[in-house]
Formats: sequence, structure tokens, C-alpha cells
Amino acid sequence: MTLNDHLDTAQADQELFELLRIPSVSADPTHQADMGRAAEFLRAKLDRLGFEARVDPTAGHPVVYAERLKAPGAPTVLIYGHYDVQPEAPLEMWTTPPFEPTVRNGRIYARGSTDDKGQAYAHVRGAELLLSQGELPVNLKFLLEGEEEVGSRNLEPYIREHQDELQADVIVISDGSRFAPDVPTVTYGLRGLSYVEVHVTGANRDLHSGSYGGAAPNPINALASIIARLKDEQGRVTVPGFYDGVEELTDQEREMWAQLPHNDAEFAASIGATALPGEAGYSTLERLWARPTLDVNGIWGGYQGEGSKTVIAGKAGAKISMRLVPGQDPERITELVKQYIPTLAPEGAQVEVVGLHGGQPVKVDLDSPYVQAAGAALERVYGKRPAYARTGGSIPIVAAFRSLLGAPVLLVDMGLNEDAPHSPNESFALSDYHNGILTSAYLLQEIGQLR
Repeated sequence: MTLNDHLDTAQADQELFELLRIPSVSADPTHQADMGRAAEFLRAKLDRLGFEARVDPTAGHPVVYAERLKAPGAPTVLIYGHYDVQPEAPLEMWTTPPFEPTVRNGRIYARGSTDDKGQAYAHVRGAELLLSQGELPVNLKFLLEGEEEVGSRNLEPYIREHQDELQADVIVISDGSRFAPDVPTVTYGLRGLSYVEVHVTGANRDLHSGSYGGAAPNPINALASIIARLKDEQGRVTVPGFYDGVEELTDQEREMWAQLPHNDAEFAASIGATALPGEAGYSTLERLWARPTLDVNGIWGGYQGEGSKTVIAGKAGAKISMRLVPGQDPERITELVKQYIPTLAPEGAQVEVVGLHGGQPVKVDLDSPYVQAAGAALERVYGKRPAYARTGGSIPIVAAFRSLLGAPVLLVDMGLNEDAPHSPNESFALSDYHNGILTSAYLLQEIGQLR
């Protein structure tokens, strides 16, 4: 019999549903108690599995830490995940309530189902599956945080404080998407992040556009002009020094990616787009995974209600994110942007750029024995060799893990982009959840053989 034969999917589903019902929205202070409930749920589950488990406070939301160190001489694996979720808004866009998990067409619909409760809990159930057959083949630690969706601002201090306790041979993270439904994937690269907010001020108040239009500065017009000049006609970011040090793709990577089952027309259709604009001279996958970007994520100013209100706003603003690649440093990029954007301001516009948060880009060695172990585990689950791909997303804490703990990071994603993480109607396929449990169990077995 294989581990597949011992997987209790019904019990695994019910436990995940219970966790998904907890509205652990880290960005909303009204959910402070819910954050504690979610952390305690995980602690209690790991405790029942025989882990030494606890909930540790931080300056923000708590961290769940658990360890089971009963495999002398075997590698030590640290599994990281997060139990906090994105806000549910806009609520009216959800087909069913975001915190009442509902199964439709083989998918669990709920906030946090794929990002990251479903993927993190698959690892908990993977450990439980192995324990149902005997002792774990590795020494296993869990670190489950509650602030990933707000930048993990308190996790790095926590890692520094518990540096000795968190030591491991490899750190496993599942918090992203596979390449495609039928393509098991080992992710070997993450883009980094620089996120800023731009504030533009004109007059000291909103002005009547008839009395002042044509003479007074208009912050919304100024902001639109600034944003329009942040990229050139070739889709390249115009910030001086932005591309300095960018690591170019290797021929091996280009060849690997060219063999992936990607189709531009299908990709565009999947998001309802009629074109795929971006930096000239690069394929879609290259632009998604290996090139830096700049995107406006939010913009505001002036009257937003129904009908008309003829005012020139006194203030306007925008949120701008830059995804970064190996060779770029987020602090340096943020500083370059803070220096450059004010130089684009039209006469009469006062501009302030505020850095919000960022994260280092990460690239994993494809020849690592842990990468090979992940490949073997995925082949046991899916019956085929996995693809090796990068992702355009960011997990800012990954670089801190590598620098503070000195251990390689292994990214084995279980979700899909079509799961709509961060969006209304977020979901996670039950088959992906169940395969994730098996992947976690087989991965620990494969790593256990590396002693």
C-alpha cells in the first residue's frame, strides 16, 4: 500500500474548512481576536500530532512554532507558511460568503483557501499522514506566521530572536502557483518588491474648477503626467539606474521555458485581455519571471461619487509597485524612485514619495539535492517529471530566511493562478489540496534519504 491509500481526504477537508471559517485578516484591527483563534487552531492541531507547539507573541500578530525532533542523524526541515489572509472586499463580488467554505465543481471557495491556509495545512496533514505510518523520516519544524499579507514586518525580528531554534538544513515554502493544472512545478526563483506611495499636493483645499481652472495647479493632472513618464514607448522603466545589475537569463533557462506549454493567446484569453503589453524584446514568460516591472496599483483624488462635482482636488495620490529580479536591491530601487519622481512634477505640484515595504529577489540553485528531492516527490504524486520555473510574485521573508538561517529555500507550490488569490471568489481545487498533502509527505521521505 502507498501513502495514497492511507490519505483520509474527508477528515482533511473538514479540518481545512474549520480553519477557513476563521476570518484571520491581518490588515484589519477588528479581526485581532480572530488572528489569535487561527493561531491557536494550528497550535492545538500540531500539539495533538505530538509536536512541541506554542503560540509566540510578536509586536503584531502571533507566530505559531512547532517542532518534532525524533530522527537522529536525519536532515532537519523547516516548513514556513502563513495563516493570515487578505481582506475580503469587495464583498458583493463573492458568489458565496468568503468565510464560509463552499465546494463547487471540485473547488473550495473561501478567502485563504489557496493563499495560504490550504497550502500550509497540506503540510500539516502531510506530516500527519507520515505519522500514521510510523515516525517522521526527518526532524520537522513548522513556522506559521500571521503577517505575510501585511509585509511580515515582525517576522524578521522573530527569526533573529529565535535564530538557534529555527536552524534547519532546508526551508520548505508552499505559497504560490504551479505553472499549469497538469504541470507539477518546482519554483526556483521569486521576484523581489519595492512598493511606494506617491502624494501630490496643489492648493491648500479643493477648488471650484470654474473660478480657478486654468490658473491653479491640478494634482490629478500632475499625477497622470508623472505616471505616464515612468515608462517609455518600449515598456522600459525610465528611473535612472533602475536596470543596473539586472541578472540576464541563461541559455539553459530560455530553453527550459521555451518547452513549457505556454500560449500567448490562451494566456490573454484567460484574463479577458486583448493584448499582452510589456517590455519590448522579451517573451511573455521572460517578462513575467525574469524582468523587473513597474505598475500602478491604486490611484485616487477628487470627486468619486455619482453625478458631477466641478472641483480641482487639492490632493491626489497613487500606489506603485516594482517587481525586482536578481541583481536589484529593493532599498536601492526605492531610493532611486524617491529621488526621481519629484523631478517629473509639473510646476506648482508638490510631490512626496513614501516607501512602504519591499523584499529581496530570490533564485535557487537548480542542482541542489533538495530541488532534486522535490522533483522526485512530485513525480511520485503526478507520475511525471516536474517543470522548473520562476514566478513573478514575491515572498519578502525568503531572503531573510536565507541570510539569517543560512539554509537553502525550497519552493514547492500547490496552487494555480486561476485560484484567484487576493481576489473575490478565491478557491483551491480539492485535488490540488489532496495532492499537496501527498507531495509534502513524499518530499519529507525523499529529504530523509539525503542523510
